[in-house]
Amino acid sequence: MSDWERSNNFYRDVVGVDVVAKDGRWAYRFANAQLNLHGPGVKPHPLAIVPVPPGGSDLCFEWSGPITSAVEHLNSHGVEIELGPVPRFGARGDGVSVYFRDPDGSLLEFISYTGGEARSEIKD
Repeated sequence: MSDWERSNNFYRDVVGVDVVAKDGRWAYRFANAQLNLHGPGVKPHPLAIVPVPPGGSDLCFEWSGPITSAVEHLNSHGVEIELGPVPRFGARGDGVSVYFRDPDGSLLEFISYTGGEARSEIKD
């Protein structure tokens, strides 16, 4: 991550995480997980052997509604969709996904498991 304010705003507003500040560090909480962030000015301990560079992540988040609402949400925030909706197999089985990028270029995915409604939205 290269810019805390830009990234925190994006992940809060677009992805829907809770942005948590603690001791000069940031974390993103969602569902039952927390992503601890190593960005500008942070000296974590222990440190990853190979730190992830800005734009070097590929993360998937479950979208609770139909994939068309994810597309509308991304459009409302001016986020370009790179691919989708497309059928995908995720953590909970068959779903439909849209792919987009965060401000640093990391690949992000919203996947919907809403069943028949989502399946009818697949584009070739």
